[in-house]
Amino acid sequence: MNDMLQAPFLKEMCAIIGNMYRLGWDERNGGNVSLLLDEAEVAPYLSPGGETRAQPIGLFASPLAGRYIFLTGSGKYFKNVPGDPAHNLGLIRITPDGLSYEILWGFLEGARPTSELPTHLLNHIARLAADPAHRVVMHCHPANVLAMTYIHELEDRAFSRTLWQMSTECVVVFPEGVRVLPWMLCGTVEIGRETAKKIADCRVVLWAHHGIFAAGASLDETFGLVETVEKSAEIFIKTRGCPVLQTIRDVELQRLADAFGVRVQPGYLEA
Repeated sequence: MNDMLQAPFLKEMCAIIGNMYRLGWDERNGGNVSLLLDEAEVAPYLSPGGETRAQPIGLFASPLAGRYIFLTGSGKYFKNVPGDPAHNLGLIRITPDGLSYEILWGFLEGARPTSELPTHLLNHIARLAADPAHRVVMHCHPANVLAMTYIHELEDRAFSRTLWQMSTECVVVFPEGVRVLPWMLCGTVEIGRETAKKIADCRVVLWAHHGIFAAGASLDETFGLVETVEKSAEIFIKTRGCPVLQTIRDVELQRLADAFGVRVQPGYLEA
């Protein structure tokens, strides 16, 4: 068996998490990331018949039965992940009945997966139904997006159009727009289900006064998605209260979408 610490997916996860902390997106233990893995990716690093710890999930996750998930731990500080992955990250496998998970590696000294595990699982299920290439769920607290939820209308179309208008690349990077949830108690199955409803036809859900919940086909893609939304929110915050002399008009947003071959969320742009 190879050393798990040499696994490419572990190295990539540590690098991404290090950048998330560096950018101020994940203070303290403020965030969580999970990555779906195939058996072929993890098999070289697991000992056959190794001891596992099974824990109930708290919901029925049968669509993910048998799937491997690499993710952050509950209460673990993002700044500590790159230097000590085995205590702060772990590899789990969903049991065949979809009711529990087994810890296969990491989460040393009794550590557990993120408290947002039910939300991650529900949103992995929702995104896989929409996109078979889906692999990543990423939650973080970028300051500008968080600030924007205090001063902008919390409506999906309005929020999306504002973000698109802040930077030319935005409608190309997330043409489906974003979805917004009003404040809800985090760490519950309820917020997981409501987020999953929203994320079924997009890749970014904003939790008002809390942060971003994003999904993608790779760690890099999902990081870049969050990065783009946060940059757009920063421009909004910086221009808030200033006289607006010009903006990117809906007709120009449509021209961008046409030029780059992406489909804008129907009904979001004015005809």
